[in-house]
Amino acid sequence: MEYRLLGRSGLKISTLTMGTMTFGGVGWAKMVGDLGVSEAKKMIDMCIDAGINLIDTANAYSSGECENIIGDVLSGKRPQGVLLATKARFSMGDGPNDQGLSRYHLIRECEASLKRLKTDVIDLYQVHEWDGQTPLEETMEALDTLIRQGKVRYVGCSNYSGWHIMKALGLANEHRYQRFVSQQIHYTLEARDAEYELLPISIDQGLGVLVWSPLAGGLLSGKHRRNQAAPEGTRQFAGWTEPPIRDENRLWNIVETLVAIGDERGVSAAQVALAWLIGRKAVTSVIIGGRTEAQFRDNIAAAELKLTDAERKRLDAVSLPPVIYPYWHQLNTVSDRLGEADRELFGPHLQQ
Repeated sequence: MEYRLLGRSGLKISTLTMGTMTFGGVGWAKMVGDLGVSEAKKMIDMCIDAGINLIDTANAYSSGECENIIGDVLSGKRPQGVLLATKARFSMGDGPNDQGLSRYHLIRECEASLKRLKTDVIDLYQVHEWDGQTPLEETMEALDTLIRQGKVRYVGCSNYSGWHIMKALGLANEHRYQRFVSQQIHYTLEARDAEYELLPISIDQGLGVLVWSPLAGGLLSGKHRRNQAAPEGTRQFAGWTEPPIRDENRLWNIVETLVAIGDERGVSAAQVALAWLIGRKAVTSVIIGGRTEAQFRDNIAAAELKLTDAERKRLDAVSLPPVIYPYWHQLNTVSDRLGEADRELFGPHLQQ
């Protein structure tokens, strides 16, 4: 297992992170998975034995039950060096202050997560989504307070736009608050929107990148194929709607290329999709999940798979996003003055 620095911090995390949304099965999360304590323990032990040192969860997963399960598994037995990451933002009740990124909600939910996880400190505390009604100064000050109180070691964001991130980093620098060390984003061969701004920002500003749902909710696993119904037992069969698919023909072209490369290498399509992400310059770690030991074992094997340049070009050919404005204008006029961050978007286009 390879370990990479998380942004500008001195913290090293494995290139694979354990995702836990399949734990609990409460409410909307039931269509993702409903693993209990005994099953979760097997999965956690397997990931730790493979060298994965970061377990990611959120208070909103199964209305806190996911955190409870992790806490029960690790209570008093958390191996040295194993890190915990969780998130807050979404609704945790019916009251007017039971959601958002206010000081009230963030501090209360952090303390609740600490209790459920049965730990004294959360290694990476992430704001789960943007809150346009809470002043960003309030959110950043609250996160800084949690670090200074010793309840949190590092902070990150998730699902922020480019301007959200830059505003937050600017406020942190201005007020000398602890800044985000990472962002957790959706990024796959099917959905490469993050290459427009989020990945260049990470390179330029020194943010680590954690990738959620790297197989597009299972669509890139190789189980889903053109002109076939969703297999029973999958998220799509249960009605899962993320990510939105805007070009179905493009999706199946990507899947068929993944399957072809996987067959040539003697590995699964899922491993090829994960290896592509691990090999991207800005990506720090890819969050893997599953309902079964077999799914976790297959995903873990992707950490050792290295794609060739030729294989990456084949995948780029079927998945490369169009260059939108103002980037097409930059590509046409200033391609001789591109920086390192610019090349995260423009690199594959310049090779064509």
